[in-house]
This record gives sequence, C-alpha cells and structure tokens, in this order.
Amino acid sequence: MARLNPVFVCGSCGGETLKWQGQCPLCGDWNSLEQRTSARAARPAAAAAVGAGLKPASHAPATGERLESGHGELDRVLGGGIVAGSVILLGGEPGIGKSTLFLQVAAHVGATRPVVYASGEESVAQVQLRAQRLGLTAASLSVVCETDLPAILALAGDKNAALLIIDSIQTLQSGLAGAGAGAITQLRECTADLVRYAKTTGCAVVIVGHVTKEGAIAGPRLLEHLVDSVLYFQSEAGSRYRIVRATKNRFGAVNELGFFAMTGTGLKEVKNPGAIFLARAPEPAAGSIVTVTREGGRPLLIELQALVDRMRFGAPRRIAQGLDANRLAMLLAAANRHAQVALQEHDVFVNVVGGIEIGETAADMPVIIALASSLADRVVPASLVAFGEIGLTGEVRPVAYGDERLREACAQGFKVAIVPRDNAPRRAPEGLRVVPVGRISEALEAALGPRSGEG
Repeated sequence: MARLNPVFVCGSCGGETLKWQGQCPLCGDWNSLEQRTSARAARPAAAAAVGAGLKPASHAPATGERLESGHGELDRVLGGGIVAGSVILLGGEPGIGKSTLFLQVAAHVGATRPVVYASGEESVAQVQLRAQRLGLTAASLSVVCETDLPAILALAGDKNAALLIIDSIQTLQSGLAGAGAGAITQLRECTADLVRYAKTTGCAVVIVGHVTKEGAIAGPRLLEHLVDSVLYFQSEAGSRYRIVRATKNRFGAVNELGFFAMTGTGLKEVKNPGAIFLARAPEPAAGSIVTVTREGGRPLLIELQALVDRMRFGAPRRIAQGLDANRLAMLLAAANRHAQVALQEHDVFVNVVGGIEIGETAADMPVIIALASSLADRVVPASLVAFGEIGLTGEVRPVAYGDERLREACAQGFKVAIVPRDNAPRRAPEGLRVVPVGRISEALEAALGPRSGEG
C-alpha cells in the first residue's frame, strides 16, 4: 500500500515542504502553508515514457494549424486562431460570460471537427438548455458532465477531439493527487496532465478558471507558466460590453484586446470598438478630451475626463481610474512647474471612460489638457484629439505609431490633432489638421487658446 505522507502546501506558489513554517521557503509569503495528506506513489506512466524515447519531428503532432473560433475578435487576441496542440487558460469573474463564449466556440468548431465540452459545474441538460437559448447546434460536439480527468481524456481520445474545453479547472480531480478538487496540488497535477495530453495528441485545450478577489486566476501562478496563452475576461460594472485581454501568448502578441457585447443570443463581437468609448455627452463639457491609445496591435480612441475641485479640508486627493496614480502625480508636478497649472489646493479626479486601463505614456498630454480645461472651465473642441508623452523638464516627447494614430483619428471624423513635434507627419491625412507642439504651454494654448491677459 502507498504510504500517506503529510505535506504542507503553499497557497500562493504551490510549493511543498515536509514541515510547517511560518513563511514559505519558496515564495516568502507568510502564513500560507496548509497541511495536506497525499498518497505519494510513482507515476505508472513513467516507465512507459522512458521506453518511448523521443519521437521524430515527422511523427510529432502538427501545431501550425489554427482553428477558427467563429469570433474574429477572439481569433485576433489569440494571434489568428486556436493553434492545434496549444493550451489556453481563460479567467474571469463569475457570470461574465466565459462559459457562453466557449460554448459558442465549441459549437462553431464542432460543426466540422470533433469537440468535447467537459462541464464540472453544470449538468448536460443545463448546458443543452443554454445551447438552445443561444440557438447553437453542432453535429460533432460532445457534452459531458464529468470531474474525473482520466475519464475526460479517455473520451477525448476516443472521439479524436480537435478541441477539448474544461469548465472549470477548479472542479477537476486526478487520482495521482490525494487532495480535494480545487486544492493547489490538484490544480497543478490536472493542468500538467492537460498540457501533456495537448502536446502529445495535437488537441487544443481550453481551460476555464475562476479568479480571486484581486482579479488573478485562482490557484498558483504556476498554472500561467504551464499554458501557452492566458486570457482575461473583463467588464465594467453594469456594462454589457466585454473585453478579452491576452496577458501571455506564445503564438501572438500580448496585451491584444478583443471586444464583445452581451446580447440575448450570446456574445457578439464589436467590429468598431471606438463606438464604446466615444459615446460622449450631447453638449461639450470642460474637462473632457479624446486621445488615441494603442492596445495590442491597433489604435483606440478613448475619452479622458478630468475634474478639478477646490479642496474642502485635509490633504488634496488625487484619484485616477484607468491610469497610474503615480504617473498622475508626476504630471501634476510638471504642469505646475512648466505651465503654471497650480493644483496644490485642489482635489483632482481623472477617469478613463469605458473601464479600460491605459498603460502607455501617450495619454500624458491629454490628461494635462483635461485638467487645465476643468480648472479654467474652458471646453476643448469636440473635433480635437491629442496624444503625447510629457517629460519632467516640460517637453512633449514623441510616442510610437504616430502615423497610425493619426489615420485612426481621421477615420473617426476628428478635424484637429495636437501631437508631439517629432510625430508630425510630412503629409497629414486628408481632412485632419495636425498641430505639432514641443512644450506643455504650447499644447495648452493650442487646445484652449491663449490665457486671459496674454496676446
């Protein structure tokens, strides 16, 4: 009989130790070790793996083939489609639409190729009801309610499945890990087995995972290192729009975004994401400006809003939604030093409309213009767009892909663009007037006009 050995597993990194300690010796987290009792036995497949040896490249599963998901936005995030033999990890909040999205993908692929959809949270009848509501049918789609991983892999092998969807990884169990479903050891063993199955058979595997309160996928970060692609499903509270972001992708660009809208018949891709972020108020208001940011491989026009209010008591507040708060503090100092925009006695609030996160510096100049607009109560023209990085010495620095940003602004109907001097094109797009600036003061004058008392 296998001997039961008590081990202590770290809830943060998944590391194991033979004795309890206050601090995990691997990742350094405190009070994260939990006792588990597992039957430690040799893997039965170990001897077979040694005897099999390395397979010639001509006999290895082809991984260049890509399966179309049926959603152009999802294919864009994945780099052109689902690569055969790849493992994709998808995380998102409960009810955001993870199961709906990949049931639609399973139905699309299942129209021509065998697909296995393994649900550990819903019965087969419940999945069928959801498929009927969405109007989905597929001749080669097999739905199974099962949590035993060896049984699921056996079914996928019998069906010669081209796509295997696991919903969700927290419900799976493997006999090799003597712990309950959702435990760190189970998550690690099940994910490792799925990766081995995908690489040896060429079947693409999609793993759906829950997220923690901090927004990260539940379980050790080791799961993200094992898989080929990591996707996050995000949504602003109360919005029907969904954003799929790739934070890791071995077969495409990272930080690529895909946009979807939740409807009564499932998720529909949004062909023009600018419509989400440019639904501005009918009357122009002070503190609002449009910038061109670049997410992944395409430019996006996004509205920035700033509100400056005189401080009532205590220390002034600096609150940024969708921007780095430390970056905002630096911009306030540069605006005060080089453009006389004094906000030491004001509360400052900056918001990126639409719930998107901007991680690049091209939004620096629009943020300062929006703050100055709110402070002076002067409206920025609705046909104006701006982008550019601000340096600590007050200069406006160029950003990457300036020509693409200008073309996108022109395509969306904007007439004036304030850009860094080094981003000014030799020939501006037709219908767009480009105003190059080199200093913060020049940018504010171009956007708001000369200040009172100036020429």
